[in-house]
Amino acid sequence: QVQFVESGGGLVQPGGSLRLSCAASGSIGSIPTMGWYRQGPGKERELVAYMTSGGTRSYADSAKGRFTISRDNALNTVYLQMNSLKPEDTAVYSCYAYVNRRDYWGQGTQVTVSS
Repeated sequence: QVQFVESGGGLVQPGGSLRLSCAASGSIGSIPTMGWYRQGPGKERELVAYMTSGGTRSYADSAKGRFTISRDNALNTVYLQMNSLKPEDTAVYSCYAYVNRRDYWGQGTQVTVSS
């Protein structure tokens, strides 16, 4: 089992920034892949970004140029720096980890972009 502690969500005005953090713990060693998903109101869950332990990053088109994913492998922690936020970024953002050939998701943290 994997447990997550997510933080950093909140209310921000359009054009603002937020930084999400997620620390994974449990009976795990290194985590090959960590990332973030989001689900907006009335929308399906979508992958925002992921990063491998080797440093490979991938972003959804909607996140490219505005969001940056990073991680601390030693701490099994992943971060998502979100800049130039738009109202359409409003969603519950959930941490993701691929561990021991299984997918795990956190409970999520709410991000609301509104004036």
